[in-house]
Amino acid sequence: MNYGKIVIVMDISGLSIHPRPSLKRKSFYSLNGTWNYEILDKNNKRINKDDTLVVPFSPECQNDKHILKPDETLIYKKSFKVKKEELGKVLLLHFIAIDQIAEIYFNDELVSTHIGGFLPIDVEIRNYKEENNLKIVVKDLTDSSYHSRGKQKLKSGGIFYTPQSGIYMPVYYEIVNDNYIKDIKFTPDVDSSSLKIFIKTDKETDAKISFENMSFDITTNKENIIKIPNVKLWSIDNPFLYECEIKTDSDLVSSYFAFRKISVVKDALGHKRIALNDKPLYLSGVLDQGYYKDGLLTPNSFDEYLEDIRLLKDLGFNFLRKHIKIEPDIFYYYCDKLGMLVMQDFVNGGGKYKFFTISVPLVSHKHLDDHLYKKFARSDKEGRDEFINEAKETVSLLYNHPSIFSWTIFNEGWGQFDSKEVYKEIVKLDNSRLIDHASGWHDQGISDFKSDHVYFRKYKLPKEKTIKDRIVFLSEFGGYSCKLGDSSFRKFGYKTFKNKDSLTSGIVSLFDEQIKPAIKGGLSISVYTQLSDVEGEINGFVTFDHRQIKVDVERIKQANLRLYDEFDRLSFTNK
Repeated sequence: MNYGKIVIVMDISGLSIHPRPSLKRKSFYSLNGTWNYEILDKNNKRINKDDTLVVPFSPECQNDKHILKPDETLIYKKSFKVKKEELGKVLLLHFIAIDQIAEIYFNDELVSTHIGGFLPIDVEIRNYKEENNLKIVVKDLTDSSYHSRGKQKLKSGGIFYTPQSGIYMPVYYEIVNDNYIKDIKFTPDVDSSSLKIFIKTDKETDAKISFENMSFDITTNKENIIKIPNVKLWSIDNPFLYECEIKTDSDLVSSYFAFRKISVVKDALGHKRIALNDKPLYLSGVLDQGYYKDGLLTPNSFDEYLEDIRLLKDLGFNFLRKHIKIEPDIFYYYCDKLGMLVMQDFVNGGGKYKFFTISVPLVSHKHLDDHLYKKFARSDKEGRDEFINEAKETVSLLYNHPSIFSWTIFNEGWGQFDSKEVYKEIVKLDNSRLIDHASGWHDQGISDFKSDHVYFRKYKLPKEKTIKDRIVFLSEFGGYSCKLGDSSFRKFGYKTFKNKDSLTSGIVSLFDEQIKPAIKGGLSISVYTQLSDVEGEINGFVTFDHRQIKVDVERIKQANLRLYDEFDRLSFTNK
């Protein structure tokens, strides 16, 4: 483990490797580094003191740490050179994330307008020169509009955090030929040992996929099915990836795929359980919000992803719930590579949330019909349509990652609406994964999980009539807090402990006395809150700077192993 190492803030070397292992070319050029910028107020008067900042860190993380207001404008400028021998081709410009509304100008021409701060922007440039300039004009409405915002709030506090704006993930470009490979979709079928491959290009062309000393001729823009002998399965303990190359007359990319199957089985008492490659298993996970003290939504290095995932493995957890944030492709690659299952949340939007809708159900346990748009701050049809489009784009973006076994559509009623209809739309796009339509409360009686958040009280299994033949899921619990080191200047948690030993003992007791006994009664999956401290929350396994581990790693691991042992004693009707 590298926890405790000294990190040089704004050292971008750890963020300048290729961030997209699932579609990778040799022609990769990072545009991270020093950019010129200015912030204009509503009267177009410049208000920033410095002339430059370091991309991909937001203005809120550097210089005067100015929080961009809804009536202000953030403008980036960057010049860069392209090699003379690469002129006359296609320049693909990639922004992994810009928060929240961006206009992109290339050599003074508007080439893209994008709304939404969590999904990538890819721009095809055909008219470029040796010397080029970029200008990005950004507006960020944060929580003053219905656009997706995650857990950012202009007036931060409690479980909502400091907002950040503009470019907060790496920027890069590639030089390609015409008819380049735009996208790859892999759909493995474990039962038939076959792989469906769809390669997207502008024009249909012949292609070849090579891996494991094998190669297959395929065609782009068509569904290709190939049979693979002696298939090696991806699992938590043996996360085997098929590293591959895909070649056409005009392009060559590297990628990977894996064979794994997610299904639902029943134990001898009729409780639904999750199976990986037909093997039932108990899933014990951690809430991972992806926040970092220095960069907020941006890590200092991609190595921080690796360290966090390895720590969770060392603690004995077998999955993480990526909470209200979409990470770069490389994060999911590390989960794929290390064998860490992922439950991926969609990012919430909507209007101003109502206390009685999003908070009171924690204690009242009352569920509302989510067609009541006003109560859920979803009166704007434009916002509802935007959420559905972004949900679909999220599924498409992350479809190939074997580690992702489930999607979470809504969390705690934040901008929830029409979940029955949204659920059906997601199933159409991806029927190979499980879906939690309403994490916490406002259950509409659908999808794969009966999902509950439990804090402040002892966990009890839900009543049978509310389960409706679904998987029993404790989707958030714990949140035990302890202030260690430079955790936070504020204190927030669901139960407080004074030191590492007492915190560890509290968590172990929680697992042993509440989670373990519930497994026999039907509990199949649980998510402890949380991986790291975040601003006012001091309920993480590590401090906000991710440098100090706050628990005894081995004791937490043994508590998890006891959960798995308890599950393994169950009998199954169709093992």
